Amino acid sequence: MTYTYNTSGTCSRQIMIDINDDNTLGDVKFLGGCNGNLKGIAALVKGQNIDAVIEKLEGIQCNMRPTSCPDQLAKALKKIKGEL
Repeated sequence: MTYTYNTSGTCSRQIMIDINDDNTLGDVKFLGGCNGNLKGIAALVKGQNIDAVIEKLEGIQCNMRPTSCPDQLAKALKKIKGEL
């Protein structure tokens, strides 16, 4: 199933996330933000369990911001978990 999450406080504006039936991540695509870095994050989390990704990415900050694109991905996954 594909989910769309509107980010807050980051350069990226939206994240599209495919979740596989076994609660692992499929494709992850960021709209906006640092293209190369976000493609790297998407490649690294593909095939990973939702809980493992949340644990690794939650709380990461970008410069002086209280959040980051990886943190927003973790927030999106937490929201999705509530919907599964």
